[in-house]
Amino acid sequence: MSASAAGGDPVLHVTGRVLVGPDEVRDELWVVDGRISYDRPRTARDIRTVTGWALPGLVDAHCHVGLDSHGAVPAETAEKQALTEREVGALLLRDAGSPSDTRWIDDRDDLPRIIRAGRHIARTRRYIRNYAYEIEPEELVAYVGQEARLSDGWVKLVGDWIDRDAGDLTACWPRDALEAAIAEAHRHGARVTAHCFAEDSLRDLVEAGIDCVEHATGLTEDTIPLFAERGVAIVPTLVNIATFPELAAGGERRFPQWSAHMRRLHERRYDTVRAAHDAGIAVYAGTDAGGGLAHGLVAAEVAELVTAGIPAVQALSAATWGARSWLGRPGLAEGAPADLVVYESDPRADVRVLADPSRVVLAGRVVG
Repeated sequence: MSASAAGGDPVLHVTGRVLVGPDEVRDELWVVDGRISYDRPRTARDIRTVTGWALPGLVDAHCHVGLDSHGAVPAETAEKQALTEREVGALLLRDAGSPSDTRWIDDRDDLPRIIRAGRHIARTRRYIRNYAYEIEPEELVAYVGQEARLSDGWVKLVGDWIDRDAGDLTACWPRDALEAAIAEAHRHGARVTAHCFAEDSLRDLVEAGIDCVEHATGLTEDTIPLFAERGVAIVPTLVNIATFPELAAGGERRFPQWSAHMRRLHERRYDTVRAAHDAGIAVYAGTDAGGGLAHGLVAAEVAELVTAGIPAVQALSAATWGARSWLGRPGLAEGAPADLVVYESDPRADVRVLADPSRVVLAGRVVG
């Protein structure tokens, strides 16, 4: 009996070029009962054909569904955010911190998959209002353990933020607190990442055992080898770093030292990312959408990675094959959930193609 005869969806036949990996290309795949197959189903009669260049569903590895610039948002707003990501083919999102409970999205086959890092954990009065648990170092282990148990295998720290007394970015946590907290997360099987703009917090975080750093604009020739040696990944969020000059202008009067620092970090952003990549640090695509930034920008982020000097195929992998492997989710493998995006031309030749998918397939259904 065919899938359609059994009351299910038509079998989907994707033809053209299927980019299983950066160097593995097939001519076709089939989607049966929401799963990928490379064997033609023998009994299928109701078949829908889609032709083009197929990729695994895109990954935004730093995204915030359920959050806006003021804090948590209603479920209907979070749904619109998720749908915006779906429209551009971002079908796997690592939610890098949110005060919203978005578990209800897991019950929706028509919305992207989300890997949650729980709520941000920040120092008291050292982050955006209404975003984080704001605590002191002696509480860090307990809060990290809590979020490790409640999340999808990630915990998000705020590693540095503006210190109003110093008038500039400074590290938020002492080394001993970081070591104990990261060990606690690892004990629960969770990985730890941290928001970091500046230089000063990076060495302590890496030597304490952190797994990833968000933004990482403060990387230097001193810390890049350490990241590479310890296997610490970065998610540069270059489309967000582009807002630094505007932020600096807004804080110029009260915090001139901070403003100058933010401008310097912005000016060398591409050099920083290119040097990290060249040193062998794993770089993944993330946008920081959902705070003050719009959703649906993953294609722009991949293009920014290319502008920074990362080769196109590796920048593409940062939002597809490599990112999915890093997050423990399958790509276009036999039997995997059929989450894929189809384009009219080869995105390896020009990553700007990612901005205009011809078809988006989620859970085996064409949704865009």
